[in-house]
Amino acid sequence: MSAAPAYNEDKGGSAGPGEPEYGHDPASGGIFSSDYKRHDDLKAMLDTNKDSLKLEAMKRIVAMIARGKNASDLFPAVVKNVACKNIEVKKLVYVYLVRYAEEQQDLALLSISTFQRGLKDPNQLIRASALRVLSSIRVPIIVPIMMLAIKEAASDMSPYVRKTAAHAIPKLYSLDSDQKDQLIEVIEKLLADKTTLVAGSVVMAFEEVCPERIDLIHKNYRKLCNLLIDVEEWGQVVIISMLTRYARTQFLSPTQNESLLEENPEKAFYGSEEDEAKGPGSEEAASTALPARKPYVMDPDHRLLLRNTKPLLQSRSAAVVMAVAQLYFHLAPKAEVGVIAKALVRLLRSHSEVQYVVLQNVATMSIKRRGMFEPYLKSFYIRSTDPTQIKILKLEVLTNLANETNIPTVLREFQTYIRSMDKDFVAATIQAIGRCATNIGRVRDTCLNGLVQLLSNRDELVVAESVVVIKKLLQMQPAQHGEIIKHLAKLTDNIQVPMARASILWLIGEYCEHVPRIAPDVLRKMAKSFTAEEDIVKLQVINLAAKLYLTNSKQTKLLTQYVLSLAKYDQNYDIRDRARFTRQLIVPSEQGGALSRHAKKLFLAPKPAPVLESSFKDRDHFQLGSLSHLLNAKATGYQELPDWPEEAPDPSVRNVEVPEWTKCSNREKRKEKEKPFYSDSEGESGPTESADSDPESESESESKSSSESGSGESSSESDNEDQDEDEEKGRSSESEQSEEEGKKKKMKKKKKVPEGQEGGSSSDEGSDSSNSSSESEMTSETEEEQVEPASWRKKTPPSSKSAPATKEVSLLDLEDFTPPSIQPVSPPTVVSTSLAADLEGLTLTDSPLVPSLLSPVSGAGRQELLHRVAGEGLAVDYTFSRQPFSGDPHMVSVHIHFSNSSDTPIKGLHVGTPKLPPGISIQEFPEIESLAPGESATVVMGINFCDSTQAANFQLCTQTRQFYVSIQPPVGELMAPVFLSENEFKKEQAKLTGMNEITEKLTLPDTCRSDHVVVQKVTATANLGRVPCGTSDEYRFAGRTLTSGSLVLLTLDARPTGAAQLTVNSEKMVIGTMLVKDVVQALTQ
Repeated sequence: MSAAPAYNEDKGGSAGPGEPEYGHDPASGGIFSSDYKRHDDLKAMLDTNKDSLKLEAMKRIVAMIARGKNASDLFPAVVKNVACKNIEVKKLVYVYLVRYAEEQQDLALLSISTFQRGLKDPNQLIRASALRVLSSIRVPIIVPIMMLAIKEAASDMSPYVRKTAAHAIPKLYSLDSDQKDQLIEVIEKLLADKTTLVAGSVVMAFEEVCPERIDLIHKNYRKLCNLLIDVEEWGQVVIISMLTRYARTQFLSPTQNESLLEENPEKAFYGSEEDEAKGPGSEEAASTALPARKPYVMDPDHRLLLRNTKPLLQSRSAAVVMAVAQLYFHLAPKAEVGVIAKALVRLLRSHSEVQYVVLQNVATMSIKRRGMFEPYLKSFYIRSTDPTQIKILKLEVLTNLANETNIPTVLREFQTYIRSMDKDFVAATIQAIGRCATNIGRVRDTCLNGLVQLLSNRDELVVAESVVVIKKLLQMQPAQHGEIIKHLAKLTDNIQVPMARASILWLIGEYCEHVPRIAPDVLRKMAKSFTAEEDIVKLQVINLAAKLYLTNSKQTKLLTQYVLSLAKYDQNYDIRDRARFTRQLIVPSEQGGALSRHAKKLFLAPKPAPVLESSFKDRDHFQLGSLSHLLNAKATGYQELPDWPEEAPDPSVRNVEVPEWTKCSNREKRKEKEKPFYSDSEGESGPTESADSDPESESESESKSSSESGSGESSSESDNEDQDEDEEKGRSSESEQSEEEGKKKKMKKKKKVPEGQEGGSSSDEGSDSSNSSSESEMTSETEEEQVEPASWRKKTPPSSKSAPATKEVSLLDLEDFTPPSIQPVSPPTVVSTSLAADLEGLTLTDSPLVPSLLSPVSGAGRQELLHRVAGEGLAVDYTFSRQPFSGDPHMVSVHIHFSNSSDTPIKGLHVGTPKLPPGISIQEFPEIESLAPGESATVVMGINFCDSTQAANFQLCTQTRQFYVSIQPPVGELMAPVFLSENEFKKEQAKLTGMNEITEKLTLPDTCRSDHVVVQKVTATANLGRVPCGTSDEYRFAGRTLTSGSLVLLTLDARPTGAAQLTVNSEKMVIGTMLVKDVVQALTQ
């Protein structure tokens, strides 16, 4: 039944590559159907009762989005299916909503109540998707709703939902940075989470929102170190990067005493323990040197970090290996940094993109720690299949690693590379030979001779690059190489590359005393071809002429004058200026005689030899592995790596006081006595429990045992950092076996659960993540007193073996919990209830979504602007959207809805010249070129009513007609909500008394006694925000007028007995009076 509609949809909207698009303009005569009927088949499928058809429709819609087609007109049909019971359909609906939440903010705001109901769905996937959609709506007006949703999700039972809450935090922060303090509280709570699923996400949120709040990490440092091995790869990278910066601020530098040890290495190596043993009876010299050579003792927490990250060097993810490598490079003692070399060399077998990043970092490391990569020299040899950028980076590393021992091998490699067809690579090789000659004096002559041989190469680029490098080498020992200079002088006839010609001329001019016969002849040849030379060559010809004039004026005086005369009329002003300057300097005259006496010192001054350095030498001030290091420029969001502290901060800040310390330690002792190879608790909980139950003591031995149990390593691991790989592989396989056994035991327990409970959990696809997370997740939840009811808190101590089993059952039955058991109870109960009431004001109802109930979110319902009879088939309605107008925040956003009920298209819809009262202004909507018969269109225009209810009169024009229309706003639409605390509200209200206060008594009908109804009616009448209130019978609302920003405070005292009292406080008395009248009318209807 869907074949014909599918064909229709494909032709109407999705043409393949190279095919024409059909039916996009209804007026152009679509081949099969009009544009507005294109998605009717999808709408029909979404309206059916069959889940299979709905699923098929959603798959097609998501496929359309993936192809870049616009599916926004399907929004109403899709939103209705948010309440669908089929999880697959629900998930695709949320994918659609996330796509259009930012673009179609009006439509997304209309369905905000649906998302709020989704936040309380029993399925963790739906709760997380609802929060993801809510955080994708980039509208400042719903910031408080997002904040409340994030706070609730941060206390959710499911770690997946808590992870989504952590992802939403940076989105909210980017939307409204004023919420930073509240977000930091949520981050602090999530940092205490003991599940591996949440750890990486919350650290990412911490890095985005408050990276300077290092104090939040103190209590969680050891936990993060122990959980690191079980976190997903993306989270591992983020956590390692953050812990690198943390360690640089909290621990002493492990290399602080190395400079002293290097001064007297033998005594430091052999005599350190003896010096300590000698004590006070040693010599005076030794006693004075002893404090300076006090051995460095690494902080146990520093060692914990290094030890727990080392196994990650075997990770399959290149990003994780790179993160650990930069951590070791920046934090580890010199003796231990070498372990990262093998892992980085392993990454060179990956894709070229990975190789590029790794080689950039290796090039930087190899400058400071050359010995680390020397054993792997052959791994950096260049293959013919490597891309050019990889070749040049490998060349850089080989040059950095070259020393007197391996230079013959390196030079033989370079000799091969020169024959390559890749010219850029050949040029880089010649430069590398020059750097080797500069750094290693023993091979300078060899390199120079080799470069001179290259001068006879057939390839001009090779010759040119060799000349440039030879010029730099000759500056080191010019007296010994007169023959080479003569040889270079002969090449001026053949070499045409400007840089090479300029280098030869500079050399001849600088060392003209070594070639007194050849230099004048070279100048003669250059003078003949002066006008045809490049600018860089011309400048060097002028320099050569000046130097020869000063040293050999008899032979070159006329030539110099000729060259300067040619240069005087050159097209390039630099050359003209240089010629005039040189003439005045070298040719004595009456006016410029003072400088002429010093001309020889100026032109022939001895010049220092150039230092050939690596281009990576200055990159080490950026953190390795960062984008800034890759670009060699500070990127947005880059955080500098702090310097080591001179004195170690207090390590006790990382001590954690666990509430049930004694019980935990007793359990640890029992485990040590039993010492089973795989304990039951370990099988149930996996690696997370042991990390969670770790008492996190300060001593290195205890922290080591916790990290071993957390990472699944055997208890026999020694402190030696250079263990064999076989042992590490063995341990990793053992940990996998233990995890498999744990899963088998879980499956047995699941079979014992009643069928009803198991069915409830099986519908949740994402429950695997929550089920596989350990029993310790439950204990960590019970430790947070704000999350669970008292009945659970009593079961927290794992005194018997039956307790974990019952918790396992309750986890499986997680979806069957009633809302009160999931609802988090936050400490400021008064504030949370009032904010919840505020949510109700926007949600309006807990019943299924009804379009008519959404009106308070978008102000008053549709109002007629132009009847279709008066408009000759054009009907125009308008609504107040209550969204900030993008063009001007002082304007009211008005949605204009056009529909064409005539038989002909209406063309050129636009706003004519408006006749407006003083102060009122209009931001026109863009012209609608054509509106086909039966088609509708919605546009947004902004009107600044200047805080008055005067009508805005303007003309709606088409190509043939003009219609005079006017929009008069209700007083409630002239303001925007403001979210104040209770104290702020009272403080502002106290300022607005006397004539600024309007009070009215009214009798509330019985139907208007519930919080829900009162909030609904007030917010439908006026665009105000709910303010927390300590008493249940009092309602407070606040807003600001759009144009002047004057506060409008509304208080309703709805006493159980007697008349209610409505009070409005505002500087704008007229607005206050009209608002009281409208609200009283709404509440008493």
